[in-house]
Amino acid sequence: MSDELAGLTALLSVAEKRSFTAAAAELRVTPSAVSQTIRGLEERVGVRLLQRTTRSVGLTEAGARFIARLKPAMEGVREAFESIGELRDRPAGLLRLTLPRLGYELVLAPKLSAFLAAYPDINLDVSIDEALSDIVEQGFDAGIRIGEMVERDMIGVRVTGDLRMAVVGAPSYFAARRKPKHPRDLHAHDCINYRQRTLGVVYRWEFTEDGKDFEIAVNGRMLLNDGALMLDAALDGLGLAYVLESGVREHLAAKRVVRVLDAFCVPFPGLFLYYPSRAHIAPKLQALVEFLKVGRPRSKRR
Repeated sequence: MSDELAGLTALLSVAEKRSFTAAAAELRVTPSAVSQTIRGLEERVGVRLLQRTTRSVGLTEAGARFIARLKPAMEGVREAFESIGELRDRPAGLLRLTLPRLGYELVLAPKLSAFLAAYPDINLDVSIDEALSDIVEQGFDAGIRIGEMVERDMIGVRVTGDLRMAVVGAPSYFAARRKPKHPRDLHAHDCINYRQRTLGVVYRWEFTEDGKDFEIAVNGRMLLNDGALMLDAALDGLGLAYVLESGVREHLAAKRVVRVLDAFCVPFPGLFLYYPSRAHIAPKLQALVEFLKVGRPRSKRR
């Protein structure tokens, strides 16, 4: 294919310049190289394209007809390369992202309008997915996940501050029950369990005591796979919920829920935008990184 392109480029140059020498100067090769390239092209198409004399070079009838079709096609190729160059230098094109609903609500949604206004040539394809997608295999430019879930071979960019969990229950729930003083006291409570959509397993509540992390498999009559529904159930007095602190601040302030076990819920690294480690990052992705980051891009933690 490269031989054909070289031959076509040489043919166009000779046809325009009417000179092997002038074409060679434009292409930065020797006149003999130009002549040999075009001769090879003529052999492949089986038709003489140039009429050569000692004084001039002209097109044969076949050559003229061929050039008439070739010139606009080669112009299209040139424009295609120029458009690629433009995409390389400015933020433009389709940006495909995968992220959980939490990532959309906390990170993308608050800045989405401003980002699209700042970069009118970028289009977003956003896939809401709780699964740990292989962004390379599935053709995504980047993803957003909890920091500890980002693979080590990815570049991770912090896009939220630290997050924190909270154990909450409605005042009506605690009207007939003692508040737990330690996570092990949860075994005596009706807890709203969460089934992870990606693995299908029931999530074990995570706590920290004296710098050591541990998990508790809680008991309860309700098992849900949606964080928003878990909070709704807690608000209705159906049990204790283990939810993000940021999602219950308003309810806590309004005293619709009561928080317990606060001392055992410590902050953890929040959400990170991640993408494959490459030498060159596309301008469209670099624009998103700069727009969302709250820290410097870096390799996977740990």
